[in-house]
Amino acid sequence: MKYDKIDANLFIKNRANFAAAMQSNSLAVFNSNDIYPISADSTMPFEQHRDIFYLSGVDQEESVLFLYPDCPNENYREILFVRETNDHIAVWEGEKLTKEAAFKTSGIQTVLWLQDLEKVLFELSTYCDTFYINTNEHYRASVETQTREDRFTKWLLAKYPAHSVAKSNPILQRLRSVKDTVELNLMQHACNITEKGFRRILNFVKPGVWEYEIEAELLHEFVKNRSKGFAYTPIIASGNNANVLHYIENNKQCKAGDLILFDIAAEYANYKSDLSRTIPVSGKFTERQKAVYNAVNYVKKEATKLLVPGTLWKEYHVEVGDIMTSELLKLGLLDKADVQNEDKNWPAYKKYFMHGTSHHIGLDTHDYGLLHEPMQANNVFTVEPGIYIPDEGFGIRLEDDVIIKEQGEAFNLMGNIPIEADEIEALMQR
Repeated sequence: MKYDKIDANLFIKNRANFAAAMQSNSLAVFNSNDIYPISADSTMPFEQHRDIFYLSGVDQEESVLFLYPDCPNENYREILFVRETNDHIAVWEGEKLTKEAAFKTSGIQTVLWLQDLEKVLFELSTYCDTFYINTNEHYRASVETQTREDRFTKWLLAKYPAHSVAKSNPILQRLRSVKDTVELNLMQHACNITEKGFRRILNFVKPGVWEYEIEAELLHEFVKNRSKGFAYTPIIASGNNANVLHYIENNKQCKAGDLILFDIAAEYANYKSDLSRTIPVSGKFTERQKAVYNAVNYVKKEATKLLVPGTLWKEYHVEVGDIMTSELLKLGLLDKADVQNEDKNWPAYKKYFMHGTSHHIGLDTHDYGLLHEPMQANNVFTVEPGIYIPDEGFGIRLEDDVIIKEQGEAFNLMGNIPIEADEIEALMQR
């Protein structure tokens, strides 16, 4: 892996927290992701399942984690199964985890080869009453592909139908949404790499540059700083492209007078950052562009103030909508009649700001978190208002990642990344 080694105490603590929430005499199982094929002998780059990474730090395929806190055999209360490595594999595929390396990574004492899994599972099944299975219940999930986790669960329940079944996901939703200090530091590092990329393109952008050339500059800077690359598919949207919320083609030439909306960020050690900025191709905003930009920036600042312990996600978005409505009235994009006659299920401001303001972020860009429960300290949220005006040929979105604090305003992990319109202009014209 490109990233520096993570202290195994993080994963030891994560497992202890998960185990404390399990039913008595139960066994939880977590699988690595598959390496997905493209065609012929080509594959996609491996991405580890975030749950097994969160609980073990293991970042390779064909790995399985067992957690059985009440196991009468103390050596089997935590077991990590990894693919057996040898000299041949090391030559053809590169170094894989040895048992000793897996222990140092995870802090798990019992590391076995994957070939022993079924034999050990049979022994444990004679002791335990309940299997915890790991299903994907994220509110945005829409998965048509059968995962390795899915296949294992289907096999497990068919082989051991007499056992009770419980779900790991509700526990993980709660645990993963509250970040440990080590996790916050990793996220800060990802944000710092993102800052380097953004500052680089401020010096690169000019009329005539192509969106994909900007993408290449960002990728260079991210990888140079030990990131795998983009935390998600980058959006580099000049002119009216910015009014397509998930524009990812990045294949247009940037023209003088246009704005470029960036939704780009780096990952680090599987932890994500998520940045949006909007800059003028020519290095200077028009008066109208700056007025809209400053309105979006104002909404972002006011929304950030609302992110405190006890806030409810649904009510938060209503309050942000009221702030945005006020700004749209000032800009002349809405009038009082629009607001008075609005559909409460789709308020008037949604014509120009149609997406949500915040989502959890962490190991996933849209991370785990229970949206029906009050926000709490060490939740990390994005704050990303936008105004999109197809008739005027531009859209503006501004986004930072912030940590909810026990007291006071949320801490901005991206506080060093330029955002004020005047600062953007000064840096681009330097």
